[in-house]
Amino acid sequence: MVTNMPTALSRFALFSYGFRPFFLGAATWAAFAMVLWVALLTGHLSFASRYGAVAWHAHEFLFGYGAAVVAGFLLTAIPNWTGRLPIRGMPLLALFTLWLAGRIAILFTDIVGFVAAATVDSLFLLGFSAIVFREILAGRDRRNLKVALILVVFALVNIAFHIELYLFSQPLHAIRATTSILVILIMLIGGRIVPSFTRNWLAKQQSRHLPTPFNAFDRYALGIAVLSLGLWIAFPDRLLTGAALILSALAQGARLARWSGLHTCREPLVLILHVGYAFIPLGFFAVGISTIWPQAVPPAVALHAWTAGAVGVMTLAVMTRATRGHSGRPLTSPPTTTLIYLLVILSVVLRLATIVLPDRAATLHELAAAAWTAAFCAFVVLYGPMLLWARKKT
Repeated sequence: MVTNMPTALSRFALFSYGFRPFFLGAATWAAFAMVLWVALLTGHLSFASRYGAVAWHAHEFLFGYGAAVVAGFLLTAIPNWTGRLPIRGMPLLALFTLWLAGRIAILFTDIVGFVAAATVDSLFLLGFSAIVFREILAGRDRRNLKVALILVVFALVNIAFHIELYLFSQPLHAIRATTSILVILIMLIGGRIVPSFTRNWLAKQQSRHLPTPFNAFDRYALGIAVLSLGLWIAFPDRLLTGAALILSALAQGARLARWSGLHTCREPLVLILHVGYAFIPLGFFAVGISTIWPQAVPPAVALHAWTAGAVGVMTLAVMTRATRGHSGRPLTSPPTTTLIYLLVILSVVLRLATIVLPDRAATLHELAAAAWTAAFCAFVVLYGPMLLWARKKT
């Protein structure tokens, strides 16, 4: 036992690369926070009373879970973009500790106080955006400067969330702005990795059905989407906003269709990227319809096509693929990973099903929460060891 201890410790790799602590922390928090939210809704627990169930739920899944996955991805991708060494060791530990401190502070707001909790929570994204800016500027990576700028806006919107909640009790503008930022990041980054990974896999299969390269159509589709999201943030109940969102749904759907996703059905690790991105146009359509006809499609339900669908499914797709790739595993989906995908998709379908089965909303909410929790618990169990430890050398 004693002689094996140095070898075991030498394989501990949690803070050797950004994806490791943040993907593991994000997945653990996604499962734990869902359990906490259900307990809060059912009255079994009481916490963060200044936030309330809806605002706490929104903040912790958008800024808690969502920000952690963004951090894990960018801390891993930026060294490839810039050619600089990755953030690791004590600096990475300090950054992860800031993220974790934010989760604890918000959870115990009733004890530490609202202003103190909001301040602690804001430090992570401010510090992380500063690191990203430094790395991209030092690496003279002008192409990805827009990602750094979006991240700064993300940090500022997090602060705005707390301010709006403090002043008006409901951070509705901040929730729409945050959701829009995550949707834009998926359209930008997903718009690179989905066709790229698809092309690589199809080329190995010697398929002639390769994704269409990025061109003017993609730029126009992105421009229309950003414009419609801006209208939605400022004027969520206008007919023009609904029309713009539906137009964006058509444009993003056409964009996705150009990436040859139908030809990837034999490899779930690739197919899930297309499924995750499909919730982008679905979200534009659902939110657009809810803007025009809220009685038929409640806005709060439509929003989950983006938050649970696009964010939840796409982030799990990226976390599983990145973990397998960077830990030396084959880039293919074993049955256990495919089960993770099916569970998170089931969670989204159950949540959106309340549109057509409003009388069963409570039951569907509980089932959706159970499927979501199961998906992320499965990720922690299956991928946690890959994130914690480097592979044994053979």
